[in-house]
Amino acid sequence: MIDIIKADGTAERNLIDQLRRRSGEENRRVTDIVTAIIDRVCQEGDVAVRQYTEVLDCPNPEYYEVPADVIAKAHENCDAAFIESLKKAADSIADFHKRQLQQSWLDTKKNGVILGQRIRGLKRVGVYVPGGTAAYPSSVLMNVIPAKIAGVEEVVMVTPPGKDGKANQDILAAAAIAGVDRVFLIGGAQAVAALAYGTELVPRVDKIVGPGNIYVATAKRLVYGQVDIDMIAGPSEILVIADETANPVYLAADLMSQAEHDRLASSILLTTDEEIAVKTKEEIIRQSAALSRSDIIADSLRDYGAIVICRSMDEAVELANELAPEHLEVCAENPMEYVGKIDNAGSVFLGNFAPEPLGDYFAGPNHVLPTSGTARFFSPLSVESFLKKSSFIYYNRDALEEIAGDIVTIAETEQLTAHANAIKVRFGL
Repeated sequence: MIDIIKADGTAERNLIDQLRRRSGEENRRVTDIVTAIIDRVCQEGDVAVRQYTEVLDCPNPEYYEVPADVIAKAHENCDAAFIESLKKAADSIADFHKRQLQQSWLDTKKNGVILGQRIRGLKRVGVYVPGGTAAYPSSVLMNVIPAKIAGVEEVVMVTPPGKDGKANQDILAAAAIAGVDRVFLIGGAQAVAALAYGTELVPRVDKIVGPGNIYVATAKRLVYGQVDIDMIAGPSEILVIADETANPVYLAADLMSQAEHDRLASSILLTTDEEIAVKTKEEIIRQSAALSRSDIIADSLRDYGAIVICRSMDEAVELANELAPEHLEVCAENPMEYVGKIDNAGSVFLGNFAPEPLGDYFAGPNHVLPTSGTARFFSPLSVESFLKKSSFIYYNRDALEEIAGDIVTIAETEQLTAHANAIKVRFGL
């Protein structure tokens, strides 16, 4: 079960080191396997993709590409309450992400120079969606809706078939709501390779987004450069900062909401109150007994969870910024005062009634977030993730002649005489 430790300059450093080892371990065996799969898909195309699917997922998948009418039927046949909830969530997600749209711009100067930037959506994006027991319709909405708002012309979704050979109906329903254009019933590293390089039937995409297991994550890392990717996602994580006003019942529930994802998931509580620490641990024991994934929760909290008693809220914030968690909750009397102090976090949840699942499913901000401390330099998935930008320059003769000598000076200093010559020949220099 989860340990309680007191921050003393050493204990918390040991915790940070333990978490960094978790995220930094490289699995060479997986890399070798995935490399072989990618190479074979490049050489054999759909034949290789189908064979891997039959061996790794099921021997007789119902479809390779799911027909549009089957997707529509899944939407029609799903539980009405579930569809209504998905649509409400989709509206919240769309409303938030529409505010991220950027416009192309142009600046005309007095001397006739025209500078600008053209912004437009990518042509085609691939979205990976896990199937089976790890099927998350919410991830369909979070990955597809920003792409559509950005103006992506075509969204291609890949998702593995279940053991019965069929597509997960909830995922298909979410695909219909989000506006996915094509769905292929394939998964694993072979699906990532098909999207990155293209096959006879699977179109080559410009970017691949979406969560997956270690084989999918490794494949995304290996094809990066051939295509863009969203990020290399590690195990899920939550960090909660709590003062003496926090509710241990809520704290325990929120810590376990991430621990149930994976035995490698990390759940950390930083509190200034020893009584809160003890009661939260008691609540974890009590609540977990009734949860369906209690065995996973127990392993996760034992290996990568901790309750840290900090000497001050400032110390808690400093430690949080160093850990740079995927999800960060602030359960304090005045949570808004910490907004400007938290520099490194994927998504920040403020107050006792903004639990992490609110962000996972409904509030609007994206739940595709940087993990393993990468919130120090990465940002959540957004509309900008699906945009590309080109700058453009127009100079007339007079404007170029005015600064020709400066360009020549810089170019010749760098010993790039051909660069300098491209200016000189225009003015007989």
